[in-house]
Amino acid sequence: MDKSASGLQDNNGLLKQMRGLVGSFRSLTFYERFERGVFLVLTMIIIVIVASGIVHLALDVLLLVVTDQLNPANQGVFQAVFGMIFTIMIALEFKHSLLISLPRRENVVRVRSIILIAMLAMVRKFIAIDLAETPPLELFALSAAILAIGLVYWIVRDGEPRPGRDPSI
Repeated sequence: MDKSASGLQDNNGLLKQMRGLVGSFRSLTFYERFERGVFLVLTMIIIVIVASGIVHLALDVLLLVVTDQLNPANQGVFQAVFGMIFTIMIALEFKHSLLISLPRRENVVRVRSIILIAMLAMVRKFIAIDLAETPPLELFALSAAILAIGLVYWIVRDGEPRPGRDPSI
């Protein structure tokens, strides 16, 4: 099969997907259409934020390499770089949770996704924190918060049906 025929098939597949999306959009209520529109706008905003974050991260890392400041002994630099990486990961996870909600016609973003995002944010905080400068009471509060978020996640996760588990038990 030549490339032009392959490209034509890809375009036909894309056209079928677009027709399916338009057809499914027509079957939605006004509020469901509004909700999907909001999700799509939020997704676009997150894409811009992530793209901007990647560009800034790449430029910052390049600057660190050029100025020879990317030294493994300099813990503050690594904390800052990994803090930026986790920030981008948090935004991507948030976008992912929005996109999962769209095709399933869920009215609300799943609580479990929000809890996972909160856990990622806490992990980012622990990575970026300077233990020598942080008061012990603040470390205790952060530890208690991550423990509480983990407990809530366990409760929410335990309430969802899982494959191979009898829901009547």
